[in-house]
Amino acid sequence: MTATVAPPETPELPELDLGSKGGWRSVKNTIATITLVASFVVMIIPLGAVIYSVVSKGIGVISWDFLTDDFAVSPRREEGGIGPAVIGTIVITFWAMVLAIPLGILGAIYLHEYGGSGAFARAIRFFATVMTGVPSIVMGLFIFVVWTVRFGLEGFGGSLALACLMLPIIIRSTEEMLRLVPDELSQGSYALGNRKWRTILTVVLPAALPGIVSGCLLAVARAAGETAPLLFTIGAGTRDNWNAFDGANNALPTQIFSNANQPYPAAVERGWGAALTLVAIAFVFMIVARVVSSRFALER
Repeated sequence: MTATVAPPETPELPELDLGSKGGWRSVKNTIATITLVASFVVMIIPLGAVIYSVVSKGIGVISWDFLTDDFAVSPRREEGGIGPAVIGTIVITFWAMVLAIPLGILGAIYLHEYGGSGAFARAIRFFATVMTGVPSIVMGLFIFVVWTVRFGLEGFGGSLALACLMLPIIIRSTEEMLRLVPDELSQGSYALGNRKWRTILTVVLPAALPGIVSGCLLAVARAAGETAPLLFTIGAGTRDNWNAFDGANNALPTQIFSNANQPYPAAVERGWGAALTLVAIAFVFMIVARVVSSRFALER
């Protein structure tokens, strides 16, 4: 007599029960994923349109002569370049970074490591938050009254205005990055006998460096494209000026603004070329920041 073996029962898949926590979590996860993808698409469409417009209309003007020649004598003429504006942008942004980045990082270190929830630390956080929302033209008027009226139109006044716009972003972003560093790293450094300043310098800051670099890059990206503060502070220099402390200067944002207001096709083309140059400079800053962050991560 042959024994009959019953086939194994196929397990039934559990039905999605929306009344349970697992069911609602799955639904919420799906909704969040769809929302995230839709938000990305909505964001990337206008960004791609802007980049396409700038590249398509500015690439035909870009050349070495365009980037290095002086301004055109008349906006009607097709010759001429944006050399003084490129130099002015580099100089003004450089001094703004020199002023804002060290001060912002030191301020964030104080807030995270020393200030805590004290009254002075709370006041700094409050003013940093308020300064983040201050319109750039207000900052330009402030520097105009405090600095430009006394010392005249010069590139350093524009650097001061841009530094004031960069400073709160660097403070808040750096503080948030420092908060993400695990306490175990600091405690391990203290256990080895290191002092607080050495722990901050050799343990906390290296661990937060990629995020700090990204925050500084965000601040530089915001400052490099500002036009309103520069209109009140740097003047309208027409010659190359590498000295931010002597004489009027120029910058790519002000040159874009000036050419965009002209009714002549040649001036408008130079405006598109200046816009593409500004985008390229920001892109170079981003690449350098990523290379520095990745190199430091590999060394760790």
